[in-house]
Amino acid sequence: MPSAIAIRHVAFEDLDAFAPALAARGYKASYRDAPTDDLGTAELVDCDLLVVLGGPVGAYEEDRYPFLKSEIVLIEKRLKASRPVFGICLGAQLMARALGAKVYAAGFKEISWSGVSLSAGGRASPLAKLAPGVRVLHWHGDTFDLPSGATHLASTPRTPNQAFAVGRHALALQFHLEVSAAGLERWLVGHAVEIATTPRVTVPRLRADAARFAAETVPQGRAVLDAWLAGLNG
Repeated sequence: MPSAIAIRHVAFEDLDAFAPALAARGYKASYRDAPTDDLGTAELVDCDLLVVLGGPVGAYEEDRYPFLKSEIVLIEKRLKASRPVFGICLGAQLMARALGAKVYAAGFKEISWSGVSLSAGGRASPLAKLAPGVRVLHWHGDTFDLPSGATHLASTPRTPNQAFAVGRHALALQFHLEVSAAGLERWLVGHAVEIATTPRVTVPRLRADAARFAAETVPQGRAVLDAWLAGLNG
C-alpha cells in the first residue's frame, strides 16, 4: 500500500475531502504536525506522496517559526529527487520557496469562493477537470513569483500565480480544492479573528457560499487529485 503523508500546520486545515480520493487510489494517509514533529526523517523524504497543507503563517517567517526551515529543506530534497509533492496554499508557497522563488505579502486578502482562469498549461494539466466558472475557496494574504522552470497553470485577476507544476511530480495550488462545507465549519472557528478583521468577509457569507458551491467543487477537486495521481505513473 503506497504511503501518503500530509504535513499539517493547524489541526483544522487537513485533507478533508481529499482523504477519500487518496484512499480510493490505495494510499494509506497519515499526518505530521509541522510545528512539533521531526520533518527531517527518512520516512518523509522517501514516502510515496507528500501533501503540504495550508496554514495561517507566512512561508518567509522562519525567524518566528523555525520549523519552516526544515520543511523547506524537506520539500527541496523531494523536488530534486522528483518525488511527488502536492502543495496547497501555504504548501504551494513553501514549494515556491524551495524552488528559489520569492514569497511575499500580497497587500490584500483573497478570501472568497470564486473562480480561477486556467492558462494553456492549466488546460493541459489535471486542473482541466475543473469546469469553467466553478467556484473554489481562496484564503490567502500572501503570493509568490513563478519559480524558474515551473509551468504556470492558473490565475485570478488579483493574483497572477495561483497554481504551477514541475514535471509530473509536483503540483502547487494557491487555492483550496479539498475543503468541504462541513470541513469549513472548523475554519470559521479557527480563523475567527482573521474573518472579523477582514473587510467584507463574514462567517454567514462564507457559510452560505460553501452551501452553494462546495457540493460542485469537492468532486471536481477530487477529480483533479485523481488525475494527478494517475499521471505519476504515466
